[in-house]
Amino acid sequence: METQEKPLRNTHHGHAIKRIRHTLGIKQDALAIDLGISQAQISNYEHKKVIDDDMLEKFAKVLNVAPDVIKELEEDPVTVIIENNTFEKGNNNVGYITDTTITNNPIEQILELSKEKQALYERMLELEKEKNALLEKLLKERT
Repeated sequence: METQEKPLRNTHHGHAIKRIRHTLGIKQDALAIDLGISQAQISNYEHKKVIDDDMLEKFAKVLNVAPDVIKELEEDPVTVIIENNTFEKGNNNVGYITDTTITNNPIEQILELSKEKQALYERMLELEKEKNALLEKLLKERT
């Protein structure tokens, strides 16, 4: 008699809900309003490894997914690392970058300075040509 071993699944109902919510661009507040619960309760559910079937069905209905998607969505360790280290603009959590704009790109500055230098040399060359033409004119007038 053979026994079938069920492979261990790395599932976390709360994290699955959070991933789906993030993918859909829904904030906890909006999800809480749709479910008729508080934002704090949404946060608590997103930290639970196992959520009862009734509540999972409510989440699935509001998120417009099948309950099995939430139950069986496996956590890939790499995905978890990437999601936990995402840099969101405007987020005040420790470890997050709040302003991602780079004001001093050294390569762009070097290119800009090089263009300015070239423009100055060209202008200086033009001034030298004008000066030489003027000196030649003055020499011709004297002789």
